[in-house]
Amino acid sequence: MKRLGRFLGLLLIVIALAVTMGALVPRPLWRPAVAAAPANTHRILVLKNPIHTDIAIPVNDAVRQRFHFLADAGIPADAPEVRYIVFGWGGRAFYLATPTWSELKAVPVMKALTLDASVMHVDVSGDIVEDRPGIAGFDIGEVRFVALLDFIDASFQRGPKGPILVSDAAYSRFDGFYEANGHFNALVGCNTWTAAALRTAGLRTGWWNPLPVSLGLSMRLYN
Repeated sequence: MKRLGRFLGLLLIVIALAVTMGALVPRPLWRPAVAAAPANTHRILVLKNPIHTDIAIPVNDAVRQRFHFLADAGIPADAPEVRYIVFGWGGRAFYLATPTWSELKAVPVMKALTLDASVMHVDVSGDIVEDRPGIAGFDIGEVRFVALLDFIDASFQRGPKGPILVSDAAYSRFDGFYEANGHFNALVGCNTWTAAALRTAGLRTGWWNPLPVSLGLSMRLYN
């Protein structure tokens, strides 16, 4: 028992060090050369809770057209009052089975810690007030914005008719789930997806950000 205790203690120390170093070591390692400020910018938002992060994309006609399949599935992304489409990637079992903490179950947690299929969660929002905890905003130029949309779009798994909607799976009448590309586990999870998307948008993150707190720290340090 003493050996097991020492092993678990050492394992926790290693994990803590890995998470800390993952936040403190920037990715990309070297800051890109400063370019002229783009003429047009888009304000994207990173939304976080204690375990998960999403990216809120400001809506315009081009974004609505790019993700027209959302409205076709009943997600009101084309409603005039919608200001953001919110995207998040995560483990299928945990995401679908845990709309609130009170509904936490053992099997989805085990799948999230080991290996699970993935889904994209899509929601819509009106105006979002940035000046509150859990929200960070970043201005990116048109080229980076399109690259970010490409990254998000490529995360959707597609069938013969386009992105595959998960039937009868939603938290409300304004959101939905789609089958996604890639597999989810404790090392490559929702927050590493968000970090990769942000790097595509030209922002710097930590080298490895499995938790919202480490991603948030690295975003503050390097952007």
